Amino acid sequence: MAEIKDDLMFELLKQVHADSADFKLGQREIKAEINAMRGAIVSLHQDIHNVHTTLARYELRLDRIENRLERRELSEAQARFEPHP
Repeated sequence: MAEIKDDLMFELLKQVHADSADFKLGQREIKAEINAMRGAIVSLHQDIHNVHTTLARYELRLDRIENRLERRELSEAQARFEPHP
């Protein structure tokens, strides 16, 4: 009877060991997926940063264009009131 219990315990330990190995494999797969997601998020973050940088440059250019247009409009409006030769 003691022999049956030892064999049963041995089989249970083998099953626990196999389950533990499966768990570790699943854990490694999840870790790999998380790292892949982290890489994708970093890539997206860099893309968003690049878009913001480009928009900031366009905003500066637009501000300069608006300033030039305002100065031109002011000079044209002022020219209407100045005497012409």
